[in-house]
Amino acid sequence: MFSVEVKNLTVKFGSFAAVDGISFTVEKGEIFGFLGANGAGKTTTIRVLCGLLIPTAGEVRVMGLDPKKGLEPVKAKVGYMSQKFTLYQDMTVSENLDFTSALHRIPKGEYHHRRKELLDFIGFRAGTGRLVRELSGGTKQEVSLVAALLHDPDIVFLDEPTAGVSPAFRARFWQLIRRLSRTGKTVFVTTHYMDEAEQCGRIALMRDGRIIALNSPEKLKKEAFPEPLYELTPLTHSRAWVGKLKNERSVLDVNPYGMRYHVATRDGQAFRKAAGHMRGDFEIRPIRPSLEDVFIHLVETKK
Repeated sequence: MFSVEVKNLTVKFGSFAAVDGISFTVEKGEIFGFLGANGAGKTTTIRVLCGLLIPTAGEVRVMGLDPKKGLEPVKAKVGYMSQKFTLYQDMTVSENLDFTSALHRIPKGEYHHRRKELLDFIGFRAGTGRLVRELSGGTKQEVSLVAALLHDPDIVFLDEPTAGVSPAFRARFWQLIRRLSRTGKTVFVTTHYMDEAEQCGRIALMRDGRIIALNSPEKLKKEAFPEPLYELTPLTHSRAWVGKLKNERSVLDVNPYGMRYHVATRDGQAFRKAAGHMRGDFEIRPIRPSLEDVFIHLVETKK
């Protein structure tokens, strides 16, 4: 059984299709990445899967259950952590977890066992009597994860869980995600950080409400760049050569990358021949594509 099955899902707000006929599956125990620019339809899709939003059309199954046929069974299987802090700032950590437990009607003995187990899982040392507003951003997100896992869901949806926290906390949070996956839980995560997306088993790329690519990180790179990708380092202040390269038939696109440029090619050999006539303008070297290159090429450039 898949953790998630989506067939021809469509969500419209008036005449605007926020999600436009998407289909995909997520395997049990998988870390599944959902990527796209702001407004691509990621959060809308997650809200449907959590039973928070009724779709306009299509079929959805979460752990074999249809949210339209009853939310309570789905809520028991699903944990959800939104992109904003989901804790009450003027309540203590303990009060927030007590409140979450009451919402899920977790028996008292089971709750105290799960709470201790999960706080140990994240290595929480700040003290449960502290107000949430006194915690660092990263620690707030870790406690939010505990709250999402208190009722022991089979699948947890994490909507940009590391937005706005330090790189050190991001790395630590992803250690927790990998540990969750090893326990058999399915993790469905959205992120804008490409280094995080590299750690997903598979990734769906969304643009304008549609899935435009879905595969493992390595296969996405090979599919997006079947021909060589090159990095160009400018040698002069003039950038007239950028326009010339964009008009070359062997070139798919040219994108700035910091102080350098990345060039995707249709024909690597023909491109190197054309680039040979501009040796004084830039240095050139072949590179392995990153997920950021894939994202820019598929999501931002091809519109």
